[in-house]
Amino acid sequence: MAESATLFFMPFLEKQALLAFGRWIEYSWRNNLQLLASASCNYPGRYPLMHRVQWLSLFLFVLAQALLAGCAVNPVTGKSELAFYSMSEQEEVSLGKKAFPEAIQRMQGEYDDQHLKEYVSAVGMRLAKISQRPNLDYTFKVVNDSSPNAFAMPGGNIAITRGLLVALENEAQLAAVLGHELGHVTARHSVQNLQRGMLLNVGLQVLSVSSSGTSYSGVARQAGQIAGSILDSSYSREQEREADRLGIDYMVKGHYSPKGAVELQEFLAKKGGEGDSQWLQGLFRTHPFSKERMLDNQYYIDTRYSWAMNNEEYASGAGDFQRAMEPLRKTKEAYGDYDKAREKEQAKDLAGAIALYEQAVYKAAEQGLLQSALGMAHLKNNNQAEAKKYLTKAVQLDGDYYESHFGLGYLYLKENNPVLAKEHLQKSMKLMPTLNSAFFLAESYEKTGEIAKAQTLYGQVAAADPGGNLGRPAASRARALGDGGRR
Repeated sequence: MAESATLFFMPFLEKQALLAFGRWIEYSWRNNLQLLASASCNYPGRYPLMHRVQWLSLFLFVLAQALLAGCAVNPVTGKSELAFYSMSEQEEVSLGKKAFPEAIQRMQGEYDDQHLKEYVSAVGMRLAKISQRPNLDYTFKVVNDSSPNAFAMPGGNIAITRGLLVALENEAQLAAVLGHELGHVTARHSVQNLQRGMLLNVGLQVLSVSSSGTSYSGVARQAGQIAGSILDSSYSREQEREADRLGIDYMVKGHYSPKGAVELQEFLAKKGGEGDSQWLQGLFRTHPFSKERMLDNQYYIDTRYSWAMNNEEYASGAGDFQRAMEPLRKTKEAYGDYDKAREKEQAKDLAGAIALYEQAVYKAAEQGLLQSALGMAHLKNNNQAEAKKYLTKAVQLDGDYYESHFGLGYLYLKENNPVLAKEHLQKSMKLMPTLNSAFFLAESYEKTGEIAKAQTLYGQVAAADPGGNLGRPAASRARALGDGGRR
């Protein structure tokens, strides 16, 4: 009935108008309820009209929900769930493809080890093929972030951080992590949150346009909003419980020992008790952990999979895991220096940060992120020659990290080489649009004579940062170019 009502009204009201109408009715209903409660408590029997206001608002609210709400089917349970907008699988996949790359960039890009990438992807695909949604185009990535974490984006996009991966001991534990994230995908937990109203408008707008990659319009920034919000949001206890159990199911079906899940939960319990800030700000912030959750998982394994606990056919994969992890473990000390350097930089101790970044580069010179961090620190310290040296090396080692290209593009612009500046700033914008990249790309366009592009991009920066340090000069340049290019 809800679906037929929606179809009937769609010729008269656009989907966005319906959403706005529903929110207004809900706001009015809640406020009228508060007004009624206040009047009834303070002046009982004196405001009969309040009851009419309440019931009229309630009727309109229910009508709006009937218009807006539909049913979305959970692929795992087969049950229908309330959804203000039923996102199709195709829309889910499209949203994930737009948001996932920006999520990777926000977490320092991919970790550059081809063998490790293939290994993690193989473990993930082994589980994905036996899940309830085997036909999704799954992607498994290792991101170069020190905080221990893992996350899933809509449509089959899953990542684990370097910081969590280096803390694991065997392949079964890795399967437990990836299986849990896979459970979030197969049960459409991120999509459920969108369907229930969280960032729904933004998600719909992201799907409605195709970005060239060098725009900084409101819509072009919204894939980043989706990525950031999913990374920062936490799942409900019920969603975590469902993902835990699905992950265990996938592990056993994939012939992994469920011991891996038990070991992982025990390890997480230990880390939670230690109060480690990296864990509190990483995995535990987005995946709430409790002793109750650990005991619940152990009970689930004991009652359903006890027969697999000591079965030789269900292995831990420790040998393969250690071999795949060996190069990563060799960089652990260097990344320890990198983490300390970032703390120094945040504390405004630039000289101390540079010294630690230099130590990190000395220990693992093949790591593009370390070269990039050192180059950007020199740039902030106004040492352009050293900055260019390290940023050039960073791009050579890893050409797919936005910040390296931004720093190099900025330097070329300062050297009055707008052609090379434009090349790197365009690449930075395609990887992750930022206000800084957009402003300096507009300046590059202006200096290469591409006035229409420059004026458009300046205007977008001005709209995104009204009155800000970049917004004000961007607005001034946009006006000047519109008046014939006068400075």
